[in-house]
Amino acid sequence: MIIIPYIYSQKYCITTFHLSCYKMKSKLKYFLWFFILNTIEGTFRCDYKYNAKAQAWFKLIVMPATWFDARLRCSLEGAVLASPTTPEILAEMKNIMNHSNAEFEIFTGIHATISQGDFYTIEGTPFSNIPATWAVNEPDNKNNEENCITLNGKGELADLQCKQTRPYICYRPKTFEAEANKDCGTVDLEYQLDKRTNKCYKFHTTPRNFSQAYLACSAEGGHLAIINSDTEATVLKDLLEKYPESKLEGNFRKDRAFIGFHAWNGSWDWRTIHGQKLMDAGYSRSEVSPGTVRACGAIDRHISLGDWWCEGTIPFICEKAPDFPGTCPIFSENGQKESIHVM
Repeated sequence: MIIIPYIYSQKYCITTFHLSCYKMKSKLKYFLWFFILNTIEGTFRCDYKYNAKAQAWFKLIVMPATWFDARLRCSLEGAVLASPTTPEILAEMKNIMNHSNAEFEIFTGIHATISQGDFYTIEGTPFSNIPATWAVNEPDNKNNEENCITLNGKGELADLQCKQTRPYICYRPKTFEAEANKDCGTVDLEYQLDKRTNKCYKFHTTPRNFSQAYLACSAEGGHLAIINSDTEATVLKDLLEKYPESKLEGNFRKDRAFIGFHAWNGSWDWRTIHGQKLMDAGYSRSEVSPGTVRACGAIDRHISLGDWWCEGTIPFICEKAPDFPGTCPIFSENGQKESIHVM
């Protein structure tokens, strides 16, 4: 409930032309609009498009990937590898494919990777409940190795080896409510804006190898952190201090974290993931070993740059711009939806 002082009551403002009433109404209107934008049900990333009939957000990933990598990227984006679980979702998946490439065949979330022949969606919907039909001569389970299901632009299914690569669609149902992190343009509340650099940072406590860490940051709309100044080094030092080794659970090295630099092409040419030499990037306090076989970059708790095994699994730090990808709530009027960008 919003309580308005008596002096700004409706009766008072109707019977007077006091300037304070006009100001009060303008401020109240702005407050209510701001409140709606930040509390409305169904906020999600602005790089997804919402479909009212399917009651979900969708995003086509055109770069082909294996089924396992597709599942992982969708999950890291806060979504799910899409499956045609309803006629409305099936219709929207077909629409997305046909507007991009009529010859598309995409991976769905339907799989039998846990038990051979037992097909379910990632969310647990059994195959018998899927409102789609098989393509001609499908399924054939060639060589008894086809445990993942694809969908073509006609809405037909086929089985395929999960290690093959295909485009895919990530989706998030409206029922997955999320709070907008308006400071960082995301629904991930673990990102925190630091005003010293005007960047958002997240410390990942789940260890991954360098490639997986790179993927996780990218999927969240950012990248592995790059230190561009002594000030930013201090920011990361302060961030690490919030996660002392005693609070990290698991059997892995807790005294360091991957950030965004590595030895390019195995030549020991140490550069950031954006191609800059460390000195040009703005910070080069380094303890990288000459001729080391460890080609990926990490920082210790004293913020010295060091080398680490790329396949080793340790925590990592992501950074992102505060305005990307942005969060968008849903507004419906006469059955039509609009997406409003919230920053």
